Amino acid sequence: MSEAPDPEVVELATRIFAMARKGETEELTAYLDAGVPADLTNDRGDCLVMLAAYHGHADTVRALLARGAQVDRVNDRGQTALAGAVFKGETDVVRALLEGGADPAAGTPSAVDTARMFGRAEVLELFGRL
Repeated sequence: MSEAPDPEVVELATRIFAMARKGETEELTAYLDAGVPADLTNDRGDCLVMLAAYHGHADTVRALLARGAQVDRVNDRGQTALAGAVFKGETDVVRALLEGGADPAAGTPSAVDTARMFGRAEVLELFGRL
């Protein structure tokens, strides 16, 4: 039988995930620089990059990638940050992820498939330049 997680640790993790969602880059990177893993994930497998990307924070995505976050990490549903950014129409985030080495074919559905499903021609053009 496993022990219940420390409530203080859970509270800290919750704050860190919120920083990624809100694009609070300075605060988030201070925690990362102090030792919080750049690939911290929540109970659904969503990592910090996924949350920042989905909520449109290109600078936060770049900061996470610069600190070693995996660009193509998939969540529990097989989704990548790139596919999430495509779905949300976050072209600046798409560019940041591509600059960080994201694979448009990774995940299910892939970012390419997502762009086709939602008619994101500008993103498909970006993928074509790879």
